[in-house]
Amino acid sequence: MELVRYLGVAILGYLLGSFPTGYLAARFLKGVDPRQHGSGRTGGTNILRSAGKGPAVVTVIGDFAKGFLAALLARMWLGTELAVVIAGLAAILGHNRSVFLGFAGGAGSMTNAGVVMAIAPHVVPLMALSAFVSARVYRIASVTSLVAAATMALALLASFLLSLSPAIYVLYGVLASALILFELRPNIRRLRDGTERVVPNY
Repeated sequence: MELVRYLGVAILGYLLGSFPTGYLAARFLKGVDPRQHGSGRTGGTNILRSAGKGPAVVTVIGDFAKGFLAALLARMWLGTELAVVIAGLAAILGHNRSVFLGFAGGAGSMTNAGVVMAIAPHVVPLMALSAFVSARVYRIASVTSLVAAATMALALLASFLLSLSPAIYVLYGVLASALILFELRPNIRRLRDGTERVVPNY
């Protein structure tokens, strides 16, 4: 019975993450299918490129909320940190591989940030600061995402060592970073080749 409940948490997290915020924002606000532009992803950066600021803001807020709600509802339902971690990882997976978009989606950065806000809010300012500095210096979204993910993983490790959060959050940090890194493989290749796109000024 307990296994079924954890499976239910995973499904809940996945379906929440799968909600195609960016796709819907671009479609309804600008009549644009973001999958046909730029990277083809439905995260905030590609929505900004393909549909502009308004849909991008909606996307960022919505993607953040998906991760936060997945973790929060898992905690309310089962009340264990394992459930929260499972739901959070499932939400990132759902965002990246949405069942509503033919298993396409984004890279999971903002959904991950929402999960971290729910499980370890003291880590979020560090992620935000590292992302801000990276964005100002490089103006490359994939670099910003990678820096934020690395900061998150290291901060969760430090948080555990300082007895501020449980060990399972370290596991979450490692696995969430791996999911983001996996989706950013094409970007990493372009970074290596010097052809990665710069985020334009709007």
